[in-house]
Amino acid sequence: MIKRGDLVHAGMLLLTVWLQMEAAAAAGLLKADLAQDGSSDTNTISHSQALVQRLEALLVQGNGSDVSLRVETPNADEVKVIQAHSLVLSLQSPVFEEMLLSRNSSTVVLRESSDCAAVFDRFIRYLYCGDISLRLDQATPLHKLATKYQVQSLQQGVTLYMTQNMARHSPSGHVAGWYEYALQAGDVVLRDSCLQYLAWNLSVVLQSGEWVTISSELLMTLLQRSDLVLQSEVELFAALEAWIIKNEPDGLTAENALRAIRYAMMSPRELFRLQTQSRVLAHYQESVRDLLYMSYQFHSASPLQMAKYFDVNCSLFVPRNYLSTVWGSPWIINNPTRDDRSTSFQTQLGPSSHDASKRVTWNALFSPRWLPLSMRPMYTETGAMQPTRVEGGRPRIIITPATSSADFAGVNFQKTVLVMAQQHGRLVVKHVYNFHQSTEENGDFLAEANLYRRTSDYLIDSSLFLHVVVKPLYQTLITAKN
Repeated sequence: MIKRGDLVHAGMLLLTVWLQMEAAAAAGLLKADLAQDGSSDTNTISHSQALVQRLEALLVQGNGSDVSLRVETPNADEVKVIQAHSLVLSLQSPVFEEMLLSRNSSTVVLRESSDCAAVFDRFIRYLYCGDISLRLDQATPLHKLATKYQVQSLQQGVTLYMTQNMARHSPSGHVAGWYEYALQAGDVVLRDSCLQYLAWNLSVVLQSGEWVTISSELLMTLLQRSDLVLQSEVELFAALEAWIIKNEPDGLTAENALRAIRYAMMSPRELFRLQTQSRVLAHYQESVRDLLYMSYQFHSASPLQMAKYFDVNCSLFVPRNYLSTVWGSPWIINNPTRDDRSTSFQTQLGPSSHDASKRVTWNALFSPRWLPLSMRPMYTETGAMQPTRVEGGRPRIIITPATSSADFAGVNFQKTVLVMAQQHGRLVVKHVYNFHQSTEENGDFLAEANLYRRTSDYLIDSSLFLHVVVKPLYQTLITAKN
């Protein structure tokens, strides 16, 4: 068993390395560190970069090594041996510290999976140098190692890397795999970030090779959400059909997935096409017959009549975030900090075919520097000139119907604003805001955006890219049948 004195010896070795750096002191950079009184009398001599380089050389050359890490992979003949130093490993990892204090020889055998063994030398280098470069396929094994050996700084760094690189292109996709790993590892931040990206950018995911590889659990998690961003419910059904054909799940899994489709959001013509052309629906039609029947009823009667006899608040009648022009409109605001902007667009009154010919015109107003009345400066002097532009404030959007109508009875119109961003050459949904009339209801609309900074993540070619979706939500008028 190694003694703490041995660790002290290793520490003296590192101290020797530090003293050797004094020979390079003349080449060091002097950094001015201004004192609190504003003077520059205090200077700092920094050789930290040289220290990192010498520590890396210490690892590469194995000088003064007092422990050998033997990395073995189950069911594989390849073995990786790394000459290391107990002090460095113990300082960086409490797991290594405990392991080294209880060892009986200078060799420590570590058993790692093949993917972790492939990046183990990079992991050890991070413990010496504090930095690491990685690819998409290396993120999961590095996160595994950081978690296993309790290197929190690396664990948090890899999590941040993963959350910032979900939009990056990869041949087979990677976000769903990261989600499954995060779920297993208990990393809530990474899990939620992956799920949010998949939900808000589902159209892109559906068209990738990654879609048919997702697990049945992730599939059901996505199908049950109302905040999915996609072209239409038909697009989702087509993707589900492809998943079922590819994976051949058991009957119960297929039935549950098919029952999560919101058939009432499809037109009667689309429903008829599915019933006559879909192989999957033909096989499982009995499992969803009641949903198809209710959907046809929904399209044949007015929403007010439906609300008297059915629970129109159930998911079957709740729209998702559809990008079709029937549901909303894109809105590109050039130089969004300049002044107020307005636009108008039309949507169908509702998804029911009973309302297919009815249109609602919506007026939208974007204010880059809106202030509540209570926060605006008061000008009590008669004849005082009022400012033409209010300083401060925050962005706000108001969306209202151009006219009122009796057809609005029994319907609440939820407005959803999708805020786009360009990441790694792709246009992705960065934020989703839901409100009834004004984004002021959220309180955090574009709160993190600095629209005055040209390099802001929220600006694409100095423009703010939005997509407005209007979703009619029906109210149940009678909860019990007479």
